[in-house]
Amino acid sequence: MRLPNKVITYKESILPKFPVVLRIIRDTDITPNNLYKRVKGQFEDIGEYLEVLDCLYALGKIELDEKRGVIHYVD
Repeated sequence: MRLPNKVITYKESILPKFPVVLRIIRDTDITPNNLYKRVKGQFEDIGEYLEVLDCLYALGKIELDEKRGVIHYVD
């Protein structure tokens, strides 16, 4: 996980990618696959995308609705 430190700047970390994902999820529930298709230009690879989703889930900002298979924004 790339978090800012002495070697990795804020812009090189995954933190500035959080708003990119949250802007889309805030408006509508979306499948992880469709979300990746919309934001993949903002990420280096799928691993970085998954790190962002992991962090947002751990922070309680998103949830996975397993019945519908979509990511949901948590207020």
